[in-house]
Amino acid sequence: QVQLVESGGGLVQAGGSLRLSCAASGSISSISRVVTMGWYRLAPGKQRELVAVISSSGITNYADSVKGRFTISRDNAKNTAYLQMNSLKSEDTSVYYCNARVLLAPDSWGQGTQVTVSS
Repeated sequence: QVQLVESGGGLVQAGGSLRLSCAASGSISSISRVVTMGWYRLAPGKQRELVAVISSSGITNYADSVKGRFTISRDNAKNTAYLQMNSLKSEDTSVYYCNARVLLAPDSWGQGTQVTVSS
């Protein structure tokens, strides 16, 4: 089992920046089977949306709505993924959840962190 702990959410004005962190912990066996780490978001009345994902080799994928503004990165030595969010918009307001895809195991999810962008 992989445990994920998120941090870095908060309140920011439109145009501002925030950086989310997601630290993974668990047994050496489970951590070594983490294939991708990513961020999803869920806003009231909306469906869960994939924001960004990064593989263990550094391949990234982004939702069209955040391309050019958000950057996902990963420090494999620290088992931590980051989401740098720039030029934030009010529509980015949501609860952001960290996700880890683990080979031969169910996905792991963080507890969620609130990001609120005021216009």
